[in-house]
Amino acid sequence: MKACVRYIKTVLGLALLLLASKSFAQYKVKGHVLDSSRIYPIELVTVHSTGGQTAMTDSTGFYSIGVAEKDSIWFSYLGRPTPKYPVLKIADITQFDIALRLKSDVMREVKIRNRNYKEDSTQNRKDYAKAFNFHRPSLGTMTSVTSSGVGFDLDEIIRLFQFRKNKSMERFRERLEQEERDKFVDHRFTKGLVKRLTGIEKEDELADFMKKYRPTFAFAAGTSDYDFQFFIKIAYEEYKKQKTFKPAIPAAPKAF
Repeated sequence: MKACVRYIKTVLGLALLLLASKSFAQYKVKGHVLDSSRIYPIELVTVHSTGGQTAMTDSTGFYSIGVAEKDSIWFSYLGRPTPKYPVLKIADITQFDIALRLKSDVMREVKIRNRNYKEDSTQNRKDYAKAFNFHRPSLGTMTSVTSSGVGFDLDEIIRLFQFRKNKSMERFRERLEQEERDKFVDHRFTKGLVKRLTGIEKEDELADFMKKYRPTFAFAAGTSDYDFQFFIKIAYEEYKKQKTFKPAIPAAPKAF
């Protein structure tokens, strides 16, 4: 028993010593660099991080760069850098697209990458598998019973004491999951579909309707195409009623 206690103390001591040498989880910021029209991708744009990482856009304007939570990134093309963007302030690090204003003489023939929701979602799950599969360490994951006795997983014990890292990874996983849910709703609740079913032509009216009647993820994921389209039609009828309704003007107070 004493030997087992000494072993546990030794392992915990090693874990605490190794904590200082373990760096925080590296994330990836991904996206596309486009021209000012946001139609044409720009190739060979250099992407920098304050953590010292660099990347370059490919023929589709796509880039992917490893960063730490407190890093910032910026872009450089033809010797002209952009402002720095703190990672913590980027709304969606899996799709951080930016537009650069270029002179007409540096524009070149480019290919446009057609995005596919399912392909993007699958690739996103692969790129961020570590975050999506993250779980907090527990006694059950640290120990295992074999014929030779109780064994300890040193890596799991080290992870147990990485409080900031564990909290950061949980927040990151939740953020990725929420972004994935939002993108699924965007995938189903599109401007094209709403325009076709409602006949709305004005962009401001379309944006107002889609903001007020944006469905939840649970509804979008659990509804058939027929019911989903029926919801949009019913919602638009309600929207029109609210627009045409005029509140009654209150009567003037009586004089006494």
